[in-house]
This record gives sequence, structure tokens and C-alpha cells, in this order.
Amino acid sequence: MDFLEQVLEPLQFGFMQRGLAASVLVAVICGILGGFVVLKGLAFIGDALAHASFGGVALAFVLGFNIYLGAFVFALATALGIGAITRRGRVSSDTAIGVLFSGTFAFGILIISRVDGYTTDLFGYLFGDVLSITASDLWTILILGVVVLLLVAVFYRQLIFVGFDPTVAAAAGLRAGALNYLLLALLGATIVTAIQAVGIVLVVALLVTPAATAYLITRRFHHMIAASSGIGAVCAVLGIYLSYYLNVASGAAIILVATTLFLITLALTGLPDKAIEPEGGEGEPV
Repeated sequence: MDFLEQVLEPLQFGFMQRGLAASVLVAVICGILGGFVVLKGLAFIGDALAHASFGGVALAFVLGFNIYLGAFVFALATALGIGAITRRGRVSSDTAIGVLFSGTFAFGILIISRVDGYTTDLFGYLFGDVLSITASDLWTILILGVVVLLLVAVFYRQLIFVGFDPTVAAAAGLRAGALNYLLLALLGATIVTAIQAVGIVLVVALLVTPAATAYLITRRFHHMIAASSGIGAVCAVLGIYLSYYLNVASGAAIILVATTLFLITLALTGLPDKAIEPEGGEGEPV
């Protein structure tokens, strides 16, 4: 079998076409939001929102509601809860994250422990199964992705300003708190788009790893998110093909490709000698 036949063979199956399309869409969305995650050090809260969404997945599954809506509601509620608790100043953000995400995740576990016959289906959302994505799932991912990307485009410069210098942004009249909540909501929506592709356990890796790789090879933020999206898409395609030919879990294959690419890039480039700059360059307005 030559190379072209190996490329085309999986595409004769509808589930591979949908899985490939969903994986690339998710990777591009995660790549863009991943830039903000790396910039603001939100990897831990991204992991928390991913795990928190499992409570919504389980509840929606049992009640017969839309899985993605349930996941988003729980992720958004957790994000707002973390912000509200932290703003009171009595506990640290890490503590608030730990309490809320473990509680919502435990809620999901409690629900599935009481429902006979659904455990396998629900645990699929923990580890991902992109090849089981339906046309309806693909449309949901596309719509959520478009909404996320439109909001990022509209508030792009404000989000960058707050990300690089929140104190100056607040002094300039920007509502830094509201923009931070918006970023958390966008992060929650992005996580929801990715949970079936790579699973709740691995979704934070798709947010962080391509963006971290892009961080090693770029100096401007807009270059970083463009590279992150491209890297994520390449990892998604390679991971899907590996899962087909090696008969392994697709989500795990995508993440391992991304991790390998990061380690190779790190070995070749070393740690960057300066931080990522905003659009205008160092010392210039964004």
C-alpha cells in the first residue's frame, strides 16, 4: 500500500471523516484559547473546569438533556463560583478551584454510580471517543466554536490588554473583572467542544501543549495563537491516523503526538530567552 492509499483509506468511512473534522475544529479552537491559558497561567483552572463539566454531563445524560449544554452550565457555574469565592479574599484561588472542581466531579461520579447500564457510555466522556461523533455532535462543536471565536475576535485587544497588564488595563477604564469572567466562560465553552474528542481527563493537554510548543518558537502573541492552532490541527490529524492504523484510543494518540512535538521542539530550541510580547511589540500599546 503506497502513501496516498494509506492517507485515503480511512476517509472512506463516515465516522473517520466526522472524527477528523471534529478533531481539527476542536484543535483550532483550543489552540486560540490555549494562548490565553498559557499567557495567564490558567492550566489548573482549565483542568478544573474540564472535571467540573463531568457533573453536568452525567446529570444531562440521566435527565435526557443535551450533554453539551449540561457540561457548559456546570463549567460556567464552576468558573463563576471560583471567581466569586476568590474575590471575597478569604481563600486562595487554588483552594477555591480544588474545592469546587472536586465537588462537581464527585457529583458526576455519584450520579453514574446510581444508574445501571450507563457507566460505559458516560465514562466515554472521561477519556474521549472522537470516532463516535455524530453529525449532530459535529454541528454542535461547529456552532460552539464559531461563537467562541467571534467573541474572541470582538474582545481580542481588551483580552490581551488585561492578560499582559491587568493593573494598567483597569486604570485605563477596562472592566478587568468582567473580561476575566468572559475569558473563563470562553474557556468553559472550549472545553465543552473538546470533551468527546479527547475526553475530560485529557482536554487540558489539548489546550496547553500546542500553545506551549508555539510559545517556544514565537515572540508575538498573535503569532503564538496562530502557530498553536496550526500545531493543534496537525497533531489532531496525525493522532487520528495513528489511532486508525494502530487501533489505539484517538484522544490519547492526539495528545501523545502533541507531547512528542513539544519535547522535540524544546530539545531543538531550548527555553525562550524572553517573554511573549503583545501585538505592538515590547513597550508599545496593544
